[in-house]
Amino acid sequence: MGNKKGAWSKIGPPAVLLTVLLAGWQTAAWLELFDQWLIPSPVSIVDEAIRIWPRLMEHTEATVQLTLIGFVGGSAVGFVLAALLHLIPGVRTAVYPLLVLSQNIPVIAIAPILTMLLGYGLLPKALLVTMVCFFPITVAMLDGLMNTDAQLRNYLQMIGIRRLKLFWKLELPHAVVHLFSGLKIAASYSVLSAVVAEWLGTNKGLGAFMLISSKGFMPDRVFAAVFIIVALSLTQFGLVTLAERLIIRWRPKKEVR
Repeated sequence: MGNKKGAWSKIGPPAVLLTVLLAGWQTAAWLELFDQWLIPSPVSIVDEAIRIWPRLMEHTEATVQLTLIGFVGGSAVGFVLAALLHLIPGVRTAVYPLLVLSQNIPVIAIAPILTMLLGYGLLPKALLVTMVCFFPITVAMLDGLMNTDAQLRNYLQMIGIRRLKLFWKLELPHAVVHLFSGLKIAASYSVLSAVVAEWLGTNKGLGAFMLISSKGFMPDRVFAAVFIIVALSLTQFGLVTLAERLIIRWRPKKEVR
Protein backbone atom coordinates (compact mmCIF):
# COMPACT_ATOMS: atom_id res chain seq x y z
CA MET A 1 0.00 0.00 0.00
CA GLY A 2 2.84 2.34 0.89
CA ASN A 3 4.55 1.66 -2.44
CA LYS A 4 1.36 2.53 -4.32
CA LYS A 5 1.04 5.80 -2.43
CA GLY A 6 4.68 6.60 -3.12
CA ALA A 7 4.26 5.90 -6.83
CA TRP A 8 1.10 8.01 -7.01
CA SER A 9 2.79 10.91 -5.21
CA LYS A 10 5.38 10.99 -8.01
CA ILE A 11 3.16 10.27 -11.02
CA GLY A 12 -0.14 11.77 -9.87
CA PRO A 13 0.55 15.53 -9.80
CA PRO A 14 2.15 15.77 -13.27
CA ALA A 15 -0.53 13.44 -14.70
CA VAL A 16 -3.31 15.61 -13.27
CA LEU A 17 -1.64 18.79 -14.53
CA LEU A 18 -1.21 17.30 -18.01
CA THR A 19 -4.87 16.24 -18.08
CA VAL A 20 -6.00 19.73 -17.08
CA LEU A 21 -3.81 21.34 -19.76
CA LEU A 22 -5.11 19.02 -22.48
CA ALA A 23 -8.71 19.58 -21.36
CA GLY A 24 -8.17 23.34 -21.42
CA TRP A 25 -6.59 23.10 -24.87
CA GLN A 26 -9.52 21.06 -26.22
CA THR A 27 -12.07 23.41 -24.63
CA ALA A 28 -10.35 26.42 -26.20
CA ALA A 29 -10.53 24.68 -29.58
CA TRP A 30 -14.27 23.98 -29.15
CA LEU A 31 -14.84 27.63 -28.25
CA GLU A 32 -12.83 28.64 -31.34
CA LEU A 33 -10.45 30.82 -29.34
CA PHE A 34 -7.73 30.19 -31.93
CA ASP A 35 -7.51 29.06 -35.56
CA GLN A 36 -7.34 25.26 -35.76
CA TRP A 37 -5.45 25.41 -39.05
CA LEU A 38 -2.62 26.88 -36.97
CA ILE A 39 -3.08 25.12 -33.61
CA PRO A 40 -5.16 21.94 -33.98
CA SER A 41 -7.10 20.46 -31.07
CA PRO A 42 -5.83 17.35 -29.24
CA VAL A 43 -8.73 15.33 -30.68
CA SER A 44 -7.88 16.26 -34.27
CA ILE A 45 -4.20 15.47 -33.63
CA VAL A 46 -5.11 12.01 -32.34
CA ASP A 47 -7.51 11.43 -35.26
CA GLU A 48 -4.82 12.35 -37.79
CA ALA A 49 -2.21 10.22 -36.00
CA ILE A 50 -4.54 7.20 -36.16
CA ARG A 51 -5.27 7.85 -39.84
CA ILE A 52 -1.59 7.88 -40.85
CA TRP A 53 -0.37 5.48 -38.15
CA PRO A 54 1.60 3.08 -40.41
CA ARG A 55 3.51 5.95 -42.02
CA LEU A 56 4.07 7.58 -38.61
CA MET A 57 5.50 4.35 -37.21
CA GLU A 58 7.83 4.01 -40.20
CA HIS A 59 9.32 7.42 -39.44
CA THR A 60 9.40 6.64 -35.71
CA GLU A 61 11.35 3.45 -36.36
CA ALA A 62 14.00 5.41 -38.29
CA THR A 63 14.34 7.93 -35.46
CA VAL A 64 14.58 5.19 -32.82
CA GLN A 65 17.31 3.46 -34.81
CA LEU A 66 19.32 6.67 -35.12
CA THR A 67 18.77 7.50 -31.44
CA LEU A 68 19.97 4.11 -30.21
CA ILE A 69 23.06 4.10 -32.45
CA GLY A 70 24.04 7.59 -31.31
CA PHE A 71 23.27 6.91 -27.64
CA VAL A 72 25.27 3.68 -27.54
CA GLY A 73 28.13 5.34 -29.41
CA GLY A 74 28.06 8.37 -27.12
CA SER A 75 27.97 6.15 -24.04
CA ALA A 76 31.02 4.19 -25.21
CA VAL A 77 32.97 7.33 -26.14
CA GLY A 78 32.00 9.06 -22.90
CA PHE A 79 33.05 6.09 -20.76
CA VAL A 80 36.42 5.59 -22.46
CA LEU A 81 37.20 9.30 -22.53
CA ALA A 82 36.37 9.76 -18.85
CA ALA A 83 38.60 6.81 -17.94
CA LEU A 84 41.51 8.19 -19.99
CA LEU A 85 41.15 11.69 -18.58
CA HIS A 86 41.17 10.27 -15.06
CA LEU A 87 44.03 7.82 -15.50
CA ILE A 88 46.29 10.23 -17.41
CA PRO A 89 46.33 13.64 -15.65
CA GLY A 90 48.37 15.24 -18.44
CA VAL A 91 45.72 14.35 -21.00
CA ARG A 92 43.02 15.70 -18.70
CA THR A 93 44.82 19.03 -18.34
CA ALA A 94 45.16 19.43 -22.11
CA VAL A 95 41.88 17.94 -23.35
CA TYR A 96 39.21 18.79 -20.76
CA PRO A 97 39.16 22.58 -21.43
CA LEU A 98 38.80 21.86 -25.15
CA LEU A 99 35.86 19.53 -24.45
CA VAL A 100 34.13 22.27 -22.48
CA LEU A 101 34.85 24.76 -25.26
CA SER A 102 33.41 22.40 -27.88
CA GLN A 103 30.03 22.46 -26.12
CA ASN A 104 29.68 26.16 -26.95
CA ILE A 105 29.39 25.29 -30.65
CA PRO A 106 25.69 24.91 -31.61
CA VAL A 107 24.71 21.48 -32.88
CA ILE A 108 22.94 23.06 -35.82
CA ALA A 109 26.29 24.58 -36.87
CA ILE A 110 28.14 21.26 -36.73
CA ALA A 111 25.50 19.40 -38.72
CA PRO A 112 26.17 20.96 -42.17
CA ILE A 113 29.92 20.38 -41.75
CA LEU A 114 29.36 16.68 -41.08
CA THR A 115 27.05 16.48 -44.08
CA MET A 116 29.65 18.06 -46.38
CA LEU A 117 32.36 15.70 -45.13
CA LEU A 118 30.39 12.45 -44.87
CA GLY A 119 27.39 12.85 -47.16
CA TYR A 120 23.69 12.35 -46.46
CA GLY A 121 23.76 8.80 -45.12
CA LEU A 122 23.30 7.45 -41.62
CA LEU A 123 26.91 8.03 -40.53
CA PRO A 124 26.93 11.87 -40.16
CA LYS A 125 23.60 11.80 -38.33
CA ALA A 126 24.72 9.05 -35.94
CA LEU A 127 27.98 10.92 -35.37
CA LEU A 128 26.07 14.09 -34.50
CA VAL A 129 23.96 12.25 -31.90
CA THR A 130 27.12 10.65 -30.51
CA MET A 131 28.77 14.06 -30.17
CA VAL A 132 25.77 15.38 -28.24
CA CYS A 133 25.53 12.35 -25.92
CA PHE A 134 29.14 11.75 -24.91
CA PHE A 135 29.80 15.04 -23.06
CA PRO A 136 27.36 14.69 -20.11
CA ILE A 137 28.50 11.09 -19.66
CA THR A 138 32.17 12.08 -19.65
CA VAL A 139 31.66 14.92 -17.18
CA ALA A 140 29.46 12.92 -14.80
CA MET A 141 31.68 9.85 -14.75
CA LEU A 142 34.88 11.88 -14.41
CA ASP A 143 33.35 13.69 -11.45
CA GLY A 144 32.56 10.35 -9.82
CA LEU A 145 36.05 8.97 -10.45
CA MET A 146 37.76 12.03 -8.99
CA ASN A 147 35.55 12.14 -5.89
CA THR A 148 36.32 8.62 -4.70
CA ASP A 149 37.07 8.36 -0.96
CA ALA A 150 40.62 9.74 -0.70
CA GLN A 151 41.45 7.87 2.52
CA LEU A 152 40.41 4.53 1.07
CA ARG A 153 42.31 5.23 -2.15
CA ASN A 154 45.47 6.15 -0.21
CA TYR A 155 45.17 3.02 1.93
CA LEU A 156 44.88 0.74 -1.10
CA GLN A 157 47.84 2.45 -2.75
CA MET A 158 49.83 2.07 0.46
CA ILE A 159 49.30 -1.71 0.53
CA GLY A 160 50.50 -2.00 -3.06
CA ILE A 161 47.33 -2.05 -5.18
CA ARG A 162 48.27 -1.13 -8.76
CA ARG A 163 46.72 1.83 -10.55
CA LEU A 164 44.53 -0.09 -12.99
CA LYS A 165 43.32 -2.48 -10.32
CA LEU A 166 42.49 0.49 -8.11
CA PHE A 167 40.48 1.93 -10.99
CA TRP A 168 38.44 -1.24 -11.56
CA LYS A 169 37.96 -2.24 -7.93
CA LEU A 170 37.39 1.10 -6.20
CA GLU A 171 37.04 4.14 -8.43
CA LEU A 172 34.78 2.73 -11.14
CA PRO A 173 32.21 1.20 -8.74
CA HIS A 174 32.08 4.54 -6.94
CA ALA A 175 31.59 6.38 -10.25
CA VAL A 176 28.75 4.16 -11.51
CA VAL A 177 26.17 6.28 -9.67
CA HIS A 178 27.52 9.41 -11.36
CA LEU A 179 27.73 7.58 -14.68
CA PHE A 180 24.00 6.88 -14.63
CA SER A 181 23.30 10.55 -13.95
CA GLY A 182 25.14 11.36 -17.17
CA LEU A 183 23.38 8.54 -19.02
CA LYS A 184 19.97 9.90 -18.06
CA ILE A 185 20.86 13.35 -19.38
CA ALA A 186 22.26 11.84 -22.57
CA ALA A 187 19.14 9.68 -22.99
CA SER A 188 16.98 12.81 -23.07
CA TYR A 189 19.34 14.63 -25.43
CA SER A 190 19.68 11.71 -27.83
CA VAL A 191 16.13 11.83 -29.20
CA LEU A 192 16.20 15.60 -29.69
CA SER A 193 19.61 15.49 -31.40
CA ALA A 194 18.40 12.66 -33.66
CA VAL A 195 15.47 14.81 -34.80
CA VAL A 196 17.81 17.76 -35.45
CA ALA A 197 20.12 15.44 -37.42
CA GLU A 198 17.16 14.34 -39.57
CA TRP A 199 16.52 17.95 -40.54
CA LEU A 200 19.79 17.92 -42.48
CA GLY A 201 18.45 16.09 -45.47
CA THR A 202 16.67 12.75 -45.32
CA ASN A 203 13.25 11.41 -46.20
CA LYS A 204 12.94 9.17 -43.13
CA GLY A 205 12.55 9.93 -39.45
CA LEU A 206 10.30 12.14 -37.36
CA GLY A 207 12.49 15.17 -38.08
CA ALA A 208 11.99 14.78 -41.83
CA PHE A 209 8.29 14.06 -41.29
CA MET A 210 7.92 17.30 -39.31
CA LEU A 211 9.61 19.34 -42.05
CA ILE A 212 7.45 17.84 -44.79
CA SER A 213 4.28 18.34 -42.74
CA SER A 214 5.10 21.95 -41.84
CA LYS A 215 5.81 22.82 -45.48
CA GLY A 216 2.48 21.24 -46.41
CA PHE A 217 0.64 23.29 -43.74
CA MET A 218 -0.43 20.18 -41.80
CA PRO A 219 0.03 21.24 -38.15
CA ASP A 220 -1.87 18.24 -36.79
CA ARG A 221 0.86 15.97 -38.19
CA VAL A 222 3.59 18.22 -36.77
CA PHE A 223 2.02 18.07 -33.31
CA ALA A 224 1.58 14.29 -33.59
CA ALA A 225 5.30 13.96 -34.32
CA VAL A 226 6.14 16.24 -31.36
CA PHE A 227 4.08 14.08 -29.00
CA ILE A 228 5.83 10.94 -30.22
CA ILE A 229 9.23 12.61 -29.75
CA VAL A 230 8.30 13.48 -26.16
CA ALA A 231 7.13 9.90 -25.57
CA LEU A 232 10.41 8.52 -26.97
CA SER A 233 12.46 10.81 -24.71
CA LEU A 234 10.49 9.79 -21.64
CA THR A 235 10.77 6.11 -22.58
CA GLN A 236 14.52 6.30 -23.06
CA PHE A 237 14.94 8.17 -19.77
CA GLY A 238 12.74 5.60 -18.02
CA LEU A 239 14.72 2.65 -19.40
CA VAL A 240 18.00 4.14 -18.16
CA THR A 241 16.42 4.79 -14.75
CA LEU A 242 15.20 1.18 -14.63
CA ALA A 243 18.68 -0.08 -15.51
CA GLU A 244 20.07 2.11 -12.71
CA ARG A 245 17.70 0.55 -10.19
CA LEU A 246 18.58 -2.98 -11.32
CA ILE A 247 22.35 -2.48 -11.44
CA ILE A 248 23.01 -0.23 -8.45
CA ARG A 249 21.35 -2.37 -5.81
CA TRP A 250 23.50 -1.07 -2.95
CA ARG A 251 22.14 2.45 -3.37
CA PRO A 252 19.22 3.47 -1.11
CA LYS A 253 15.97 3.66 -3.06
CA LYS A 254 15.29 7.23 -2.02
CA GLU A 255 18.52 8.29 -3.74
CA VAL A 256 17.57 6.78 -7.10
CA ARG A 257 15.60 9.41 -8.99
